[in-house]
Amino acid sequence: MLRLFRTLARGAAAKAEEDLFDRNALLILDQQIRETRAALERSRQALAASMAGDRAEERRLAEVETRAADLETRAVAALHAGRDDLAGEAAEVIAELESERDAIRAARTRFAVEMARIRAVVADATRRQAELERGRRLAAAAETARRLRVASAPQDRATLTEAEATLARLRTLQAEAEDTEAALRAVEPGIDMAARMERAGFGPSTRPSPSAILDRLRSRAEAARAHAG
Repeated sequence: MLRLFRTLARGAAAKAEEDLFDRNALLILDQQIRETRAALERSRQALAASMAGDRAEERRLAEVETRAADLETRAVAALHAGRDDLAGEAAEVIAELESERDAIRAARTRFAVEMARIRAVVADATRRQAELERGRRLAAAAETARRLRVASAPQDRATLTEAEATLARLRTLQAEAEDTEAALRAVEPGIDMAARMERAGFGPSTRPSPSAILDRLRSRAEAARAHAG
């Protein structure tokens, strides 16, 4: 029984770990991409430093070869002049220079092989990093789309379908209002025009004015006084 409980506990822990990973997969991927990008940058810098070192060795090799060739020319001249002692000393230095030359050449040959391997590794890592970052952008877009498709509680968030239905209803109401206004204008086309002409000062007023009402009241008052007299 105890073994069964331990197995169940391990299973529950593994399931919880998987669920946590699934819920945060994009966040985890972002961090992994940052780490691999940093590692790739360090590799590129190391490669650049190694290439700079190889160029320095190339210049050193050229200097050694130049010194050896110069001493050899001078040693030949010394032999022609009967200075075997100087020629012998020059030969010793030339031997050392040629030994150094051979060592540099051998080291650069081995270095070239290793550099080719490193370049291939960095190039492959660069390609994979670019593919990984393109895949991350696609995964982020797909995750956003997936969340849009996930239905949530009505009180929490409106769905796209509900929003589209509301928009369609609003457009219908606006179209009905516009149709009603157009129909009214078609039934009584002269009313609006008469009001416009009146406001422009053409024709009699269609609305009673205070001065006209006052004149009417005065007329009635005078008529009443005349009748009383």
